[in-house]
Amino acid sequence: MQQQTPHSRRFSSRVATPGDVYVYWSSVGYGDTSRVRDLSSRGLFVQTRQPKPLGAKTNLHFLVEEGQIRAEAVVRRVEPGRGLGLQFTAVREEDRRRLADLMRRLRGFGLISRFRSGEQSQQAPMQ
Repeated sequence: MQQQTPHSRRFSSRVATPGDVYVYWSSVGYGDTSRVRDLSSRGLFVQTRQPKPLGAKTNLHFLVEEGQIRAEAVVRRVEPGRGLGLQFTAVREEDRRRLADLMRRLRGFGLISRFRSGEQSQQAPMQ
């Protein structure tokens, strides 16, 4: 299990998502498609203006190239006008594998983006 840092309550690292990761989320009497801002193995942050109360349960359906990923989640953070932090409460095993594939792709995308923008890490030159 990952340890917490003094400045964070997170137990798993999150990855920022490019503009192509969306999730359809629904709860009793409501459904919406939202952009995923960041993702971790424990949850995600969705961009939405639709208010939901803390503790509200929702079903998630990811719209990604890795295939169908379904999960159940609960609202853990509300940022009015910005979005919702959702914590996974149930992910089926086959969907968990696709979620891991999605996170690997996103981490690779982030590395490529930083390299292209010149944000390369300071490493000793190769000899």
